[in-house]
Amino acid sequence: MGLLIGAALGAGAVGTVVGAPFVLAAVGFTSAGIAAGSLAASMMSASAVASGGGVVAGGAVAVCQSIGAVGLSGATAAVSGSMGLLLGLII
Repeated sequence: MGLLIGAALGAGAVGTVVGAPFVLAAVGFTSAGIAAGSLAASMMSASAVASGGGVVAGGAVAVCQSIGAVGLSGATAAVSGSMGLLLGLII
């Protein structure tokens, strides 16, 4: 049982770090910017309307676009891996 739990935790951690950039690109957060007509564009529009015309620096849309543009930084990868680790623990 211990090996199975360890494998689930490891898979969750690695999966989120490796998969996050691919998932973000698939929904429209690309290295060239937010793709027109995508889910990311809808999120950006909603964020801009909610904040009075601009996307909030450090908000969810800005963070997702940053990751989509340049990938995960060391700190972000650590946080993402930790979240995946917790998800593996829950599952």
